[in-house]
Amino acid sequence: MCMGIPMRIVEINGFAARCEAKGVEREVSLLMLDPDGLAVGDFVVIHLGHAIEKISAERAADTWSVYDEMLAAEAAAATESAVGGRLR
Repeated sequence: MCMGIPMRIVEINGFAARCEAKGVEREVSLLMLDPDGLAVGDFVVIHLGHAIEKISAERAADTWSVYDEMLAAEAAAATESAVGGRLR
């Protein structure tokens, strides 16, 4: 499954941008969006190295909340599986 990742633009250089999320920075392409409609501080959805949609800060936070819940559930399931395997 492929998922878009919300990131905040920290620098724009033509049709490229440096974006950040949760302490991770990536260089991304802005070719799929109008770079004149973007500014440092804006949030965009990144998919396969391309910014594909500008979103609000609230939508970015909501999306990360869902991703965090998914990661926590996956970690809990892995822990439960590891503990269950040792009890057999």
